[in-house]
Amino acid sequence: MSNPTAGLRARLALCAVTTLFSAAAFAHGEAGHAGEPAPGAAAAPVYDGHAAALGAPGDPARVTRSVRVVMRDSMRFSPAAIHVRRGETVRFEVVNQGKIKHELVLGTSGELKAHAAQMRKHPEMEHDDPNAVSVAPGQRAQLVWTFSKSGRFDFACLVPGHYEAGMKGSLTVDAR
Repeated sequence: MSNPTAGLRARLALCAVTTLFSAAAFAHGEAGHAGEPAPGAAAAPVYDGHAAALGAPGDPARVTRSVRVVMRDSMRFSPAAIHVRRGETVRFEVVNQGKIKHELVLGTSGELKAHAAQMRKHPEMEHDDPNAVSVAPGQRAQLVWTFSKSGRFDFACLVPGHYEAGMKGSLTVDAR
């Protein structure tokens, strides 16, 4: 009779090794034009995390443009509308000019509404997602994102009550 615990341990170990190799490949992948693999490079794994509908975390070495976004206690972003092109890797320079903490979170309208509801239920929750930055009063942060899909998306502050007060903006990703 075989030992079921040993079989489970072996499967878990294989899973862990596969995950480590996948993460290493993603972190060191080479990208070519508009998110395509560079000649001779293996295709990068598909990103399926937060905000995957609009792209993936970007490589800071491949930034094609920077956009400064200012957050204020009036519960507004400036600019409130951002346009990018599909294939661009954008560095968002996020500045909190207020006296309270604010966030910038990229996503679809549905994702942001659902996440805002979760934040109301769990106000102590902190973001540690590649599509979000939390910025203390008077501070600044950066978020780098590669936009691989065209469409109309959003960004918002999901600190409880901020989204509901109108702290959101539109993000349009135009086809080339």
